[in-house]
Amino acid sequence: MISVVIPIYNEEKNIPLLFERLKNALETTAQPFELIYVNDGSKDQSISVIKGLAKGNYFVKYINFSRNFGHQIAVSAGLDLCKGTEVVIIDADGQDPPELIPELYKKLNEGFEIVYAKRKSRKGESALKLLTARWFYKILAKLTSIDIPMDTGDFRIIHRKVVDQINKMPEKQKFLRGQMAWVGFRQTFVEYDRDERMSGDTGYTFRKMFRLAMDGITSFSNFPLRVATISGFACAFIGFLLIIYTLYSRYVLKDYEPGWSSLMITIVFIGGIQLIGIGIIGEYISRIYDNIRNRPLYIVDETNISNENG
Repeated sequence: MISVVIPIYNEEKNIPLLFERLKNALETTAQPFELIYVNDGSKDQSISVIKGLAKGNYFVKYINFSRNFGHQIAVSAGLDLCKGTEVVIIDADGQDPPELIPELYKKLNEGFEIVYAKRKSRKGESALKLLTARWFYKILAKLTSIDIPMDTGDFRIIHRKVVDQINKMPEKQKFLRGQMAWVGFRQTFVEYDRDERMSGDTGYTFRKMFRLAMDGITSFSNFPLRVATISGFACAFIGFLLIIYTLYSRYVLKDYEPGWSSLMITIVFIGGIQLIGIGIIGEYISRIYDNIRNRPLYIVDETNISNENG
């Protein structure tokens, strides 16, 4: 069976359009399939539309969260409850074409465990978003040992063995494309042109993108902590040089003019570095705290998926 995980947040207009495209594309694979819609606390009528589809189509499943938990958590819930030996992850906005799924499925059967969709072009996205995305992946590649391909998102097909490994990862701050790169296995890609949204506005604001970027960096790199340590040594060295210069001016040059300017500059500089270091450490501590509390990753309000998977 092919499972398709579709996170939903305020996509009531796009759900029926995507449903028809998904159904037509999956029927060409000649394999049984299920569509798992994960409603991530939508404020519109998305869940009502999904329930309407479920009434007339046995393969339509839904998971309705008690509130908004986030895109990556919604995908994780779909991975937890899906039953397929192959799993597709796709957003509901129509930017990622369902018509590519048969090609992804065919490529997976050539001996790969992960086949991700790589964007050749991205319509309807601002230059700022494209630039920041490129910078993020370049920085992440420099800071971590994992190789996340450029111009890829969560749109991909993965084998059940990958799903099982992802589901074993207990961290609360999910960055799935990084986790899938970390687990290894044989991976390849299929290129495509990304379309504009079918309708509505994106739920991925710059604030959410920044949060995702922070999760990606802190989940797979300790480099920011090293920066704080290196900055501390650098400040200590600069302070030592200032002490030497002060003593030299006082006892050798005899040109020592006491004043508060140099003192204030030094305090502000060192204080700024200390605050940066404390902030970086705080980010890691907050993530440790979230995981120690061991609260559930998400809360399901209702679902039509049986609990036979455990």
